[in-house]
Amino acid sequence: MAPVIDSQRTDGPDLALRWSGQISLTRRILAVNIIALLMLAGGFFYLDSYRSRIVDSRVAQAGREARLIGEAVAIVGGERRTALVLRLAEDTGARLRLFDPAGRTLLDSRALGLRNVVLADPDKQAWDQTAARFLDAVIDTVVGAPRPPLYRERADGRRWPDVASVRGGQPIAATVWRAPDRTPVITAAASLADGSVVMTTINARDITQTVRIERFRLSLVLLLVTIVSVLLSLFLARTIVRPLRRLARAAVRVRLGRAREVVVPRLPSRRDEIGSLARALSDMSLALRARIDATEAFAADITHEMKNPLASMRSAVDGLETVKDEELRGRLLAIVRDDVHRMDRLITDISEASRLDAQLSRAKFEPVDMARMIAGLLDQRRARGVERGIRLVFDSHAAEAPVVLGEGARLERVFENLIDNALSFSPDGGLITLAAFVEQDELVIRVDDEGPGVPEESREAIFGRFQSVRPEAEAFGQHSGLGLAIARTIVDGHQGSIVVESREDRLSGARFVVRLPLADRR
Repeated sequence: MAPVIDSQRTDGPDLALRWSGQISLTRRILAVNIIALLMLAGGFFYLDSYRSRIVDSRVAQAGREARLIGEAVAIVGGERRTALVLRLAEDTGARLRLFDPAGRTLLDSRALGLRNVVLADPDKQAWDQTAARFLDAVIDTVVGAPRPPLYRERADGRRWPDVASVRGGQPIAATVWRAPDRTPVITAAASLADGSVVMTTINARDITQTVRIERFRLSLVLLLVTIVSVLLSLFLARTIVRPLRRLARAAVRVRLGRAREVVVPRLPSRRDEIGSLARALSDMSLALRARIDATEAFAADITHEMKNPLASMRSAVDGLETVKDEELRGRLLAIVRDDVHRMDRLITDISEASRLDAQLSRAKFEPVDMARMIAGLLDQRRARGVERGIRLVFDSHAAEAPVVLGEGARLERVFENLIDNALSFSPDGGLITLAAFVEQDELVIRVDDEGPGVPEESREAIFGRFQSVRPEAEAFGQHSGLGLAIARTIVDGHQGSIVVESREDRLSGARFVVRLPLADRR
């Protein structure tokens, strides 16, 4: 049984590409930069770990202070103990309490009049403190920070976890609490030799203030970087998206068939990839416009060239109906036959010329030994017989076999057309010379004849379609005027060039020069 393929299945990369293709470039640039900023916002997690380390350090410090205070209180008694407790509470900023073994309070720095640890009432704080508390709660929730228990006073000392731990045999105990205003409260307890317990309580608001200050600074930096990043993203999107939109609009107009009236911006001031794209699209539109103009001109030329033999044929056929003279009827039939041959030649050349560009674009180029190809071409022409006693000579000055990359059949057509052109212009018994030599990285092939030459003002026009300067003695309609145009199209398709020059050694005669790039000898 054949496997069933789910046509609706979408792989991950394809889905991502399809999803990104539905979002504008500006939004994607902003999204990429904002993602980087979100990574920077991860500094808030670092602040939470920074706060945890400070709290742990303060807890250890509170335990050491409780042990030292216990040792100091144990060696004095009476009024001196009370004075020492007040002095130590004032110096450390902590609330000191001394409990007997039964958990009753013996000494309390607050009861003695020192109110150095006062928990703030959150309901009576300013709006900025309320906002800070709310932000603390949000960030603690996001980062998953542990939430200490709420601090509450206990009358019985045995109900304090630290006192219970010390009474259970632990030398030092400390606990972190949460004040109503979300600031940490640290309690620590240490045992004395007589079984009593000293406990310290401190509200470490400085930790919260330090963290809030650092968080505020980080927020300012993040806000500033966000504004700059957004502005730079919009600037980058503007410099990229705006020219792309201009190019897209121009491309749409070209697609709608308005290529002649479209001016694709070239963006000459831009030297980046977008500038290269703009110039490439502009060149493409100009080439398309030239191709459209050439197609229209070619169609017009075809119409004109086809009308001439058709008009001649129509006149001859109309004459056949009225002419009774057999000799004259034979002449009219000969005209009809000539016009039929002329139309057949025109249709063949037009068909080849119209398909040539497309065929060359799909052709697979291979190494071609040009000297061997030309020599073989001349041997075939001599074997068929050369009219009017014209001689054909090939002279190769290349030290090595000149090899080019191309399509051999098309290159043969080039030199067949050039030889045919030289034969039609050469006098009886004339000489046609083909010479090949290497010049820099190009193979240069010259075709010389002894004809009248080409007028200087017509040397470029003869390569146009249906353009021909024929000998006066040649019968009309023997050539379609497409041979040199086909030759130039083939040579251009091989990244070469073809021109016509005057001969240097004679006053008369034409010289056609073909230049083709040599194949890579590596």
